[in-house]
Amino acid sequence: MPTVLAQPPMTPPSTQPYSDSEIMKRVDACPKLASLQSINRALAGLVNSEQSFNSQIAEIIRRDPSLTARLLRMVNSVYFGLTAKVNNIEEAVFYLGLRQIRELSMATPVIEEMEKISRSGHHYPWRDLWKHSIGSAIMTREILATTTLLIDDDTDYIIGLLHNVGKVVMATAFPDEFVKIVEGTYPSPQDVCHAERALIGWDHARIGGYYLQRHQLSAEITDAVLYHNSPESAPDHGFYAAAVQVADQLVRYAGIPGGFEKVEPIADDAWLKLAGWNILYGEGEKETRIARAALSNSVQRLPTVLNGLI
Repeated sequence: MPTVLAQPPMTPPSTQPYSDSEIMKRVDACPKLASLQSINRALAGLVNSEQSFNSQIAEIIRRDPSLTARLLRMVNSVYFGLTAKVNNIEEAVFYLGLRQIRELSMATPVIEEMEKISRSGHHYPWRDLWKHSIGSAIMTREILATTTLLIDDDTDYIIGLLHNVGKVVMATAFPDEFVKIVEGTYPSPQDVCHAERALIGWDHARIGGYYLQRHQLSAEITDAVLYHNSPESAPDHGFYAAAVQVADQLVRYAGIPGGFEKVEPIADDAWLKLAGWNILYGEGEKETRIARAALSNSVQRLPTVLNGLI
């Protein structure tokens, strides 16, 4: 039995609008994200190789027009402040560096596939969600880099990128309910989850977690998505879920909304009160001060970085 269903139901069975089996059936009918099974393996292999050359990486990037366009747009954005426009992929690889190339190679196919799933009769501002998703991926990686957790793969970036995939699935599987959710106004992201559970039975975190389990992704990823609004409830991998919760708020604070719902602006230092912050850094003043200082610059430059990406 999937671990998503092993958790206590968040809506009493007698009042849940849809049964678990009906929700699962609708989610199962949603298209899968093929890119999650192989996120640019050829490029990832080269980026990880110590023998890689910019020319080899550039040759693979040229095979993907969308990735090429996104890479050139980013390197020519105001964030880099270059005096001359870069039109050469080898130069772009040089300026961006292997880490950002790898991040782009992961984000581009996932965002494109989510765009295809999200196409419907409603014109939601999906671009805002893509911005928030990539921003959360960047900040989740930055946050975990300030902790003692050692990560030797891209789990930190992927969990931030995918944490709101449940909203994309929800718009497809429950379009009528999703319209009502989007039309609402909420004091906090937690209140959005309450509205989702009241209308459907599951919130976007649970739908997203189940959807990713169907892709047979690792427990670190599925648990982080499932518990990103309540990391203190995660039986395992709570550190990852905590990082996503804090990243989500920091990205919102930077002026990049997490969805289409009207949610009150995030107050200064509101993230310090999150369960996720306490899980990551504890309650010590020294740890909080160090973490805040380390993340402050990242939050300030995030809007500029994202404008170059999307």
